[in-house]
Amino acid sequence: MDTTPDASAGSRRRLRAIALLALVAACAYTADQLTKLWVTSTMVEGQRIPVLPPLLQWYYIRNSGAAFSIGEGVTWLFTIIMTVVSAAILVYARKIRSFWWGVALGLVLGGALGNLTDRLFREPSFGVGHVVDFISLPNFAIFNVADSAVVCGVALVSLLTLWGLSPDGTRQRREEASADGGEAGRGGAAGDHD
Repeated sequence: MDTTPDASAGSRRRLRAIALLALVAACAYTADQLTKLWVTSTMVEGQRIPVLPPLLQWYYIRNSGAAFSIGEGVTWLFTIIMTVVSAAILVYARKIRSFWWGVALGLVLGGALGNLTDRLFREPSFGVGHVVDFISLPNFAIFNVADSAVVCGVALVSLLTLWGLSPDGTRQRREEASADGGEAGRGGAAGDHD
């Protein structure tokens, strides 16, 4: 088995992608927790502060459910889901070698951990805490930085999948199976790296 420059380059790519994932997750998590700390220490629950009327206001609520307050009676279920998602990303992280997949999964991980922290450590009790939400747009759910990170991360994962960019950095081509069989070997799945 060849452990020369290609294997070494692949290992460096993997380490860079994992480091990027960790950095993006840490930034998303920190931004989420700092903004929630700011909201809880400067506003009272139910308070509204116009930011860019009528498009944007801060509106401090505590949410026991998901978006649009769905599932308010099963807060513990969201705690389990966020724990599983976070653990799955951490396990899967060693397979990524793509810069963009590092960013996408870092956003999802940071956001999931941000809201998981609320579920675990905020009132009313451990595991069923209410999430601090404060970003309010007209005719839309009230959300927070963690929610934004998760949505952006999932959107990026969807785009990367549509573009055919695999987590390992290879680009999947739609015409992998060509009619004569020889073309797929030259321009197929293992061809391009991001």
